[in-house]
Order: sequence, then structure tokens, then C-alpha cells
Amino acid sequence: MPFTTNAGVRLFWDEKGSGPPVLLVMGASYSSRMWYPVIDALAEHHRVLWFDNRGIGQSSASKSGSIEDMAFDAVAVLDAAGVDKAHVYGVSLGGVVVLQLALQCPERVRSLVVGCSGILSSDKRRAPKAANVLAYLPRGLLASLGKKGYGSAATPEAIATDLEMLRTDARTPTGLIQQQQALRAYSVTGQQVATLAVPVLVLHGTEDKVVKPAMGEELAATVPGAVHIAYPGAGHNFLVAYKDKANADVLAFLDKVGG
Repeated sequence: MPFTTNAGVRLFWDEKGSGPPVLLVMGASYSSRMWYPVIDALAEHHRVLWFDNRGIGQSSASKSGSIEDMAFDAVAVLDAAGVDKAHVYGVSLGGVVVLQLALQCPERVRSLVVGCSGILSSDKRRAPKAANVLAYLPRGLLASLGKKGYGSAATPEAIATDLEMLRTDARTPTGLIQQQQALRAYSVTGQQVATLAVPVLVLHGTEDKVVKPAMGEELAATVPGAVHIAYPGAGHNFLVAYKDKANADVLAFLDKVGG
């Protein structure tokens, strides 16, 4: 079982497949297990790498840590896998992390896929500190509360599968609070994001209530040449409603980018 470290934080990572490498960066509170709709499909054509963000799953927690630190966690995984440069795919918080990764370590990124995320500029809403109490609630209760967030296009069967995965997903209150603190402290400008010189694919559900679809539209309009795909009726976790379509879209983008 592979582990690596970054500045004292122990990070669990794993891989599957062969071919051009793709690094997956998950969103807030979820372990890398929640990439279950994606890994097998991408691994048919690529060497897919994934890891647990700090404080989540099998990775150790840190009481403090920034988005920049989390981007360096991703670099540590690439180093452990012996990968100099990879396509990088992040969702939600992971989308913020991969954008920062491309800004601070552009030599490690071949292309970006950013899902249900956007440019976290200083004017964008963050969860209030009072929301930290949610970190102490049972995972099953949180999962049930989030049922309506999947969007009208998600089938009951797909939602049930995802909720069952969530009920057994491991995380620590310390890790969840650290992630929210990192998001509150971070900001980036559109001018900075516009300097990105890698191919970018932006994916977003039209019924996303967590990160408004306009944020995905803004990101795609800001990065020169970026491609934007909207999934009608999908909520924040668009992979539940559009697993096969989203995987096909990502694979087509990676094939076009090459390398």
C-alpha cells in the first residue's frame, strides 16, 4: 500500500493502468474512494494516480494547511510515482487545488480538468466558521442531508450507490476543518488564472447548488482556449448523474491533448 510524505503529512496514494499519467484530486471531505465512477474508465487508456487529501481517508491530518500546501501534496504524489508531468483532474476543492498546482508548478502539469469548481477570488462565498460543527456529525447523517444535491438527472439507484459509499468513507474532524480553513484563507485573481498556458477542460452540472454554474462558466471564459461542458440536471457531484458521459468527455479531451 503506497504512502508518501509532504512536510510531515503522511499521504496515501494508489494507481491503476498504464499510459499517459492522470492525477486525480478529490474535493472537500471525500477520500479518494469517491473517484469510484472514474478510475476504471480512465485506467483503460491511462496510468491513473489518486490520493487521499490530508486528514481524509488514510492520510494523516494537519491542524493547519493551505491550498498551496495541498498542491504540494499532489506534487509529492507525482514524485513518489516517478511522474515528471501529468494531466491533472480535480473536483470541487480539488479543482481549486489543481488550479493552484498549475500556477505554482506549471512544469508538472500537462493539462487540467476542473469539475464543479472555479476561480476562488476574494469575492466568492465560503462556508462560515460556524459550519465547522458539521465536521463532528456522523457521516451517514451528512450523506442523507445531501440527497437533494445530486440534481434532477441523477437516478435513485446512482444516488443510493453514492450514499452507501459516503457512509463508509473515512475522515477526521481535524482534516475537514483544516480544508475549510484553507478555503477561507485562499484567493486567486482572474488575472492570475488567465496566465495558465495548458489546455483546460471545465465540467459543471447545471443544478449545482454548492458551486454555482456561473463559476464554471467564468473559469472557462478566463482561460484562453478552455473548453466548457455543462451537464443538464446534474448537481454538485455531476459524476453521479453523468458518469459515462463525463468519462467519455474527459477521455476525448485527454486524447486530443495527447502526451
